[in-house]
Amino acid sequence: MRVPPALADPLGVIPVFMIERAARLAFTRVLKAHPGLFERLGDYRQKRYGFVPDDLPIGFLVEPSRLSLTVVRKPKRPEADAAVEGPLFLLLALLEGRCDADALFFSRDLTVTGDMEAMLALRNALDDSNIDLPKDLGQASGPFAPLVSRALTYVRDRALTGEAGQWN
Repeated sequence: MRVPPALADPLGVIPVFMIERAARLAFTRVLKAHPGLFERLGDYRQKRYGFVPDDLPIGFLVEPSRLSLTVVRKPKRPEADAAVEGPLFLLLALLEGRCDADALFFSRDLTVTGDMEAMLALRNALDDSNIDLPKDLGQASGPFAPLVSRALTYVRDRALTGEAGQWN
């Protein structure tokens, strides 16, 4: 599933610092739930990783050695040592280890550029982390955690099963 333009287009006018603040909150929450994630990268922890959703007007740069996330507005691209481009929901599914990255790469659903060894190290680290975004992000919502987690799980499941096309 691709993010519908009605949801993606506003990201082209919202100030980058606001988008970055929200993205950093989610990033920090995931790192708190999975503190050893970047330790698994070994020497590749010094690399910069770009994530470019092709259905959004923004991209992301993650620097594991600094535990930082930066948002860039397209057409500028993150200055990364290794980058992956594809639909947002597919990139999030890869983050959770719910998709076969090799199959997506060879079917051209994803484009990987730069240091392939660094990207493979990141993929292996993510596969070992058992990230569950709805659960991890839901926990940050206090007493609403069960409700938020269920809602995010519903969205993820619809996006990954292809039913989300009915939303457009």
